[in-house]
Amino acid sequence: MNIQILGTRGEIKASAPYHSKHSGLLIDNTLLFDLGEKEFLKYKPKIIFLTHLHPDHAFFINNNIEVNIPIYAPEKTKNTKKIRREIKYKEYKIKPIPTHHSKKVKSQSYLIQKKDNKILYTGDMIWINKEHHKLLKNIDLIITEASFFRKGGMIRRDKKTKEIYGHNGMPDLVNLFKKFTNNILFIHFGSWFYKNTQESRKKIKQLGKENNVNTYIGYDNLKINLNKLK
Repeated sequence: MNIQILGTRGEIKASAPYHSKHSGLLIDNTLLFDLGEKEFLKYKPKIIFLTHLHPDHAFFINNNIEVNIPIYAPEKTKNTKKIRREIKYKEYKIKPIPTHHSKKVKSQSYLIQKKDNKILYTGDMIWINKEHHKLLKNIDLIITEASFFRKGGMIRRDKKTKEIYGHNGMPDLVNLFKKFTNNILFIHFGSWFYKNTQESRKKIKQLGKENNVNTYIGYDNLKINLNKLK
C-alpha cells in the first residue's frame, strides 16, 4: 500500500511551505480520504471518503461546487453519500468508525485494509468509543491529528446536551492508539507546531519514545510505502 499525504495544515493561516495544504490522504492513487483542497482532484481518485464536513476536510462545503467523483461521508449532502457500513472497492475494504469531534457535524475515522496491510485514518477527533476498539487490533499505521500538543487538547462540553466537542491532545491520542499499533503519523498541525518547527519535531519524537511507539511527522506530499514501514 502506497500512501501519499497531500496536506497537513489545520484550519489556521498557512505559514510553512511543507504544511500549506489542508487535509488529504491518497492511497495507491485510487482512494482519497478528505478533500481539503480542490487541487487534490488532479490526482483523479476513483472514490473519496470524508471524515467530516468541515471546509478544511471538504473544500466544497461552503461553495456551490459539484464534484463528479463518488464521495462518501458521515452525512448526505449534494455531493456526498452517507456511508453506513464497510465498503469493498476492488482489493480494498473501507470501514467507517464513529468518532467524537464536532457538535454540528458528524465525524468518523476509516479503517482501510488491503490484503495484509491495515491503516486507520482518524481525521479530527477527541475519542473513539470503547465498543469500537475491537476493530483496531494489529494496525500497521495510524494517521491522526496534531491540533494540540498539550494533554487534554481543547475539549468543550455543550451546556444543554452535555456533548463533548473539539480536539484531544497528542499525548491522549498516543495513549489511546499505542495499544493498537507501533506506528503513529501526525498531520493536521495546529498553531503550536509552527512557533518552532524544529523544536516541535523533537517533542513529537520524544512523545513516541516515552510511549514506546514510533511517531512520525507528516508533511505535504510525504510518500510512504507501508510494506517498508512494517
